[in-house]
Amino acid sequence: MYLLAFIGACLLVAMAPGVSTAIILRQTLRAGRGSGVAAALGNETGILLWALSAAFGLSALLVASQLAYDAMRVVGAVVLVVMGAQALWQARKGADVPSDVPTGGAAVASRRRSYLSGLGTCLANPKAAVFAMSFLPQFVPQGHNVPLTLVTLAVVWVLVDTLWYGLLIWTVARAKALLGRPAVRRRLEQVSGVVLIGLGIRLAVESR
Repeated sequence: MYLLAFIGACLLVAMAPGVSTAIILRQTLRAGRGSGVAAALGNETGILLWALSAAFGLSALLVASQLAYDAMRVVGAVVLVVMGAQALWQARKGADVPSDVPTGGAAVASRRRSYLSGLGTCLANPKAAVFAMSFLPQFVPQGHNVPLTLVTLAVVWVLVDTLWYGLLIWTVARAKALLGRPAVRRRLEQVSGVVLIGLGIRLAVESR
């Protein structure tokens, strides 16, 4: 029963729009389904690392150190603002990604960048560490092996996240004919740029 409740909670968390959703959607629209999947896998790698850190108590070290927390918060905010500024600049130039999805070496490079974007923004967000440390322990039944249960929950969390983002990427890719129009792409770049900058500013000014 606790596992079903946890899966439901993970789904609600995944569905809540945030930094991860913005980056994954942007990469999907810019460079196709492969880059969107790569961004999602990068994000889930970060989620898994934070969840495992919470399972073994490493996240508590970050929470205990105000200096480390603030440093990560500033770095994460800068990353988001830079990505948002790049999106706005590309929209202004009207030179968004080409209509065709990259192939060959260009596709590999695009997916690598997308993966690193997803991973970097997740790891640079100390809120993710704090959330993992507060979220996972709530679902550990009394009497169970705590570290083992937390690791299991971490894996389940990543699987639920991956399934949700996979569905989201598939839906966006199916709507590519509409969303891939130059005018629509520019507008979406503008929206994603504003969203990323807003999220970066919020991360910068928020306290714990």
